[in-house]
Amino acid sequence: MPDNYGKLAYVLLTISTTHRPATDLGFLLHKHPDKVQEFSQSFGTAQVFYPEAGDERCTAALLLDVDPVRLVRSRGASSPDFSLGQYVNDRPYAASSLLASAMAEVFRTARAGRCAARPELPEQAIPLEISLPALPCRGGGVELAHRLFEPLGWQVEAAAVPLDDGFPEWGNSRYVGLTLRGEVRLADALNHLYVLLPVLDDAKHYWVASDEVDKLIRAGEGWLAAHPDRGLITRRYLNRRTALTRAALARLAEVGDDLEDALEPPIEEETAEATTEALAEAMPDGEAAEGLAKEPGGEPTGEPDRPTPLNVLRREAVLAALDEVGARTVIDLGCGSGQLVNALLANKTFTKIAGVDVSAHALTLAARKLKLDRMSDARRARLDLFQGSLTYGDSRFAGYDAAVLMEVVEHLDPPRLPALERVVFGGAKPAHVIVTTPNAEYNVRYETLTGMRHPDHRFEWTRAEFRHWATAVAARYGYQVDYRPVGDDDPELGPPTQMAIFTAGGGDV
Repeated sequence: MPDNYGKLAYVLLTISTTHRPATDLGFLLHKHPDKVQEFSQSFGTAQVFYPEAGDERCTAALLLDVDPVRLVRSRGASSPDFSLGQYVNDRPYAASSLLASAMAEVFRTARAGRCAARPELPEQAIPLEISLPALPCRGGGVELAHRLFEPLGWQVEAAAVPLDDGFPEWGNSRYVGLTLRGEVRLADALNHLYVLLPVLDDAKHYWVASDEVDKLIRAGEGWLAAHPDRGLITRRYLNRRTALTRAALARLAEVGDDLEDALEPPIEEETAEATTEALAEAMPDGEAAEGLAKEPGGEPTGEPDRPTPLNVLRREAVLAALDEVGARTVIDLGCGSGQLVNALLANKTFTKIAGVDVSAHALTLAARKLKLDRMSDARRARLDLFQGSLTYGDSRFAGYDAAVLMEVVEHLDPPRLPALERVVFGGAKPAHVIVTTPNAEYNVRYETLTGMRHPDHRFEWTRAEFRHWATAVAARYGYQVDYRPVGDDDPELGPPTQMAIFTAGGGDV
């Protein structure tokens, strides 16, 4: 029997600051530096104490004593994985959802950004250093830690923990020693940890119910919607419960393809390690490398080939169509968080680019992603971002070689489509209009999908319905139309996304 059976084990988190006076950390955490405070948990005991507390530097430590037996008993024999394996696991030693739960309770007021004694203090970004000696990073290791924390402004120092110091040839474990440094509001820092600790561990010690969506949205306010890996974070935080993931992504996304991408099979980004290990065990020597991604020199990288996400394929298809028609000035109608706009800016052949959205919040996210405040003058001169409705005439929509409606039309109520047609095809009158929309026939390929791909979709067309609409629009406004598949073109169901390229100069005006 392992020696952790029936004993306490420890998980440690330290938070340090050099803010002057550094003991303001006590006000922010609502924990006095001169006291050791103890908090009972269902799986053990949490303690808060200060290893150092001076004007120049102050450190608060959260020490979690986890009792593996109490942890198992708190779950009950009806738990689906009730077995001896629950006594022998890494949770009593590594930062995980246990630490996140304890932190949420112990630092509840600090996470909310409240301080009655010093109300101005929680709003200040202060220099912070956060240390976690043992953090499981499943399916990514050190790289995953960088990938999740760096977009939030942290300087990340991460080092893989070896399996055994005495046997370096065994390689590294999935555990990482992590240190984060940055100038951040303490409330934001705690919420980053609350969400991302169980995401990195890719497990929770409790049943994930529907109220976890609200917890995620609250903790992720101000940062999760703009995170480049919000799909991965949401899926893992919600234990890959598809209905909850869809609900959370719908609340995070204004308009876009986040939900659609989340429905793709859970593959390489989260299962690469398991897949590689399974191949190695199941195949004779030398055969396990087949089907794995290869370096330019031909050597396997150790990870399975990654199919390109649908949103990337869609964006590439639109860019290829714009190049094909020779467009140099482009307006993205319904630009959302600016993914297409960013790709257009990266190509200098596009000399004038506009992004339009009805949502001010979406435009704020776009400006942040595009780093508008740090953009060079030359690039900024090519770009215009503005708010506007696609169902009301607007002179700013005119004057572009091409207009793009990428995954936009399905978000309008059908009775409002004629208004959009008049505004875009009759009012703005670009030489080319590119429209993409989901193919409803393909939805059966998403095994977990019920209904439409996004809760905000008002309809989803079959291929015949899309062609009927596009052909009628082309005839009314004097365009010719060509159809293209986007994504895997299933011989029975067609592609996941369908695209129409309208070119002025055909039909009856």
